[in-house]
Amino acid sequence: MKNIIPILALTLLLSCQNSAQSKKQQKAVINAAPIEVPIKNGKARAYFASGCFWCVEAIYESVKGVEESISGYSGGHTKNPTYGSSNTGKTGHAEAVEIIYNPKIVSFETLVDVYFASQNVTQVNGQGNDRGSQYRSIIFYQNEAQKQIVLKKKNALAKRLSVKIAAEAYPFQKFWIAEDYHQDYEKLHPNHPYIQNVSIPRLNRFKSQFPKEFLKKEAH
Repeated sequence: MKNIIPILALTLLLSCQNSAQSKKQQKAVINAAPIEVPIKNGKARAYFASGCFWCVEAIYESVKGVEESISGYSGGHTKNPTYGSSNTGKTGHAEAVEIIYNPKIVSFETLVDVYFASQNVTQVNGQGNDRGSQYRSIIFYQNEAQKQIVLKKKNALAKRLSVKIAAEAYPFQKFWIAEDYHQDYEKLHPNHPYIQNVSIPRLNRFKSQFPKEFLKKEAH
């Protein structure tokens, strides 16, 4: 028993040190200067985290001007995050999507409107039953203009609804593409129980209340 006590003390000390180091690293991410992704071949990129990336990917692909939505991880302090490591909450990453869009058709401002209109804006660290820091809501801005758009819309929404908006604004640093099996998940697995019970209903709720002129016409 005497030998166990020093070991437990050392374990607790190391755990506290690791936690403090992790918080310091995460604070550095939040306070970093944003990295701007250049427009390439007329296409711009935007990054959002809002719960399960399967859901968010499908929502954005229903918007006019959005050419592709890619699932991945962003907002953390470790390199090469995976689905397993991000789910521990220790990497700082959130499930996120990279939106590739035509800025001549849809603006960053409208993409932010889509973001707020497609989630429970008051839920902290999650959406629905998907809970944990890996499911937290984050809008990643790439420059001061985007940051001001995000803050202005967030503040206006908070004032209109008289609630505290959970979404955070982070300077964009790096997007890590998720494993292949996560990509286009709703499209490829329409009968999966999660897709049927969570993802599709969330998409339909969004489409029922967002202005139709911004949405792609459904194929018949």
